[in-house]
Amino acid sequence: MTQPLIDLATVLAGPVVPAARALLGCVITAGDIAVRLTEVEAYGGVGADPASHAHRGRTPRNAVMFGPPGRLYVYFTYGMHWCGNVTTGPSGQAAAVLLRAGEVITGHRSARVRRGVAAPDRDLARGPARLLVALGLDGGANGSSLLDGTGPASLSPPVAPVPPAAHRAGPRVGVALGSDTPWRFWLDGDPTVSPYRRSGPRRRPPVPPTDRPAG
Repeated sequence: MTQPLIDLATVLAGPVVPAARALLGCVITAGDIAVRLTEVEAYGGVGADPASHAHRGRTPRNAVMFGPPGRLYVYFTYGMHWCGNVTTGPSGQAAAVLLRAGEVITGHRSARVRRGVAAPDRDLARGPARLLVALGLDGGANGSSLLDGTGPASLSPPVAPVPPAAHRAGPRVGVALGSDTPWRFWLDGDPTVSPYRRSGPRRRPPVPPTDRPAG
């Protein structure tokens, strides 16, 4: 018996962890480029997840997380990178899934031009910043729908069902708090999954020495 393809609108309206798992194998398309998602990370809402942008409540930056499911939440990080998320859950309850990595399945030439490097295919969208660069998305896509065709990108179910046995779960990457929560999900053995680096507490930069004498 053939397993039915998922109903994205229904799945994304539910809890963030099942939604994150369901996004593995889904395809995000922008223009002539399509990327099959191979790695994602789930982030909860107010008070529930110290690693979430919404942990302390609604702000102008994270407002999209509180909106309807199936929207792109795009934020700028480290002063140089755009990262993209898919919102989940009902309106008013913030949660989102970070798109960490994927496989470019169409539009390789355009993706490579945007990346500006002679990267192998597996590296074109291997990492959250690279993924958005390959798709040509930035802050202008923030808040747009991935489901109704009105935004610059769209999300579609996997071409073929992804068996749960192919899923792997582990700690998240790049967060100071909640890094050990096993809410990073990826497709086992896929070469486009980004390398894992354990997160740790952020260290303050050392105080520069002063020529002023003590006392």
